[in-house]
Parts: sequence; structure tokens; C-alpha cells
Amino acid sequence: MPDANKWFSMGVRWYRPSSDGLNAAIGSSQKEWALSEKEQLIAEIMGAQIRLQHLFADDRSDPLFSSHLTMSQLKILLLLARHGTLPGGELARVVGVGAAALSGMIDRLVVQDLVTRTEDLNDRRIRRIGLTKAGTELIESIITAGMTKQRELLSRLTAEELAVVSRASAILVREAAAARTQEESGQV
Repeated sequence: MPDANKWFSMGVRWYRPSSDGLNAAIGSSQKEWALSEKEQLIAEIMGAQIRLQHLFADDRSDPLFSSHLTMSQLKILLLLARHGTLPGGELARVVGVGAAALSGMIDRLVVQDLVTRTEDLNDRRIRRIGLTKAGTELIESIITAGMTKQRELLSRLTAEELAVVSRASAILVREAAAARTQEESGQV
């Protein structure tokens, strides 16, 4: 596998001032230099995240490895965990399959006691699909599987290093929330 840092910096033209502070040959300005420095930092951060994900992915105790779910079934469970119960037709549309295909997938999830089908209270023709307690517990365990590993990793850091990670995490959460707000309001 190629080095993640090299992968992210492929095709990027870095503008750096020469040793005498001038770089007329490529027309570098302070703005270009700052941008390239920012892009390099982004590439380094993303490369580190990929390496960290690969290190965590080696953990075979992750509940995802023992679940025996297909990708479509996992997608269904994740959607139900996020949205609660959904009408079968809407779930089929979101998953991108027909009603018959969804029905077969739901049948298999019902047999595994991961989802339930119930009548819609307002329209008895509609079947609502929702997670069972076992389905909720499975998805929660899959989503939070890396938390123990992450806690162990964080406990190895000094208080000063933890403060840096805490500030960086807060900044990322702030920007992710702002981006989501912009998407929801149609500003993107």
C-alpha cells in the first residue's frame, strides 16, 4: 500500500520561497506559500488519520467482523438507527432497491431479531420498519467499537498533548456542525 502522505500530496505543486526569500522563477507570493503550507498540513493530517484507521481496523474483536451482515443489511440498520422507524417504501427508496428486494432483506433481519415490522397507526396498508433492542445494541456496538481503543490511545498522551487534541477535536466538531447547517439551509 502506498504511503498515505505521498498519496495526498500527489499532483500538488508546492510553492516555497527560495533561500534568499525570492522565488521569481515560479512567481511565488506569500499567499501562495501560505496556501501550500495549509494544503501540506491537510495532507499530513489526513495521512495520519488513514494510518490510525488502518491500525484500528486490525482489531478483529470489532463487532462488525462477527455480525455476518451484508452491506445492504448494515445500511438498513444504520438508516433505522439514525431515523427511527420508517415506512417500507421510504426505506426502499433511501436504500435504492425495489420493494420486493427490500422485503427479502427485511425478512432476513427479522429472522435475526434485528428489526421489526409493524402496522402504521394512521394507514394499515403501510408497514413500518424499526430496530429491535438487539438491532439497536448491535449498531451501537459497531459505532462505538473503536472507543475503547481510542481511550487507551488517549491515556498514553500527556496532559499537554491531550489539551492539543481536545482543542483540535472541538474545532473539527464546530466546522462539521457549521457545514451541516449550511447544507441543510441550502447555502452550499
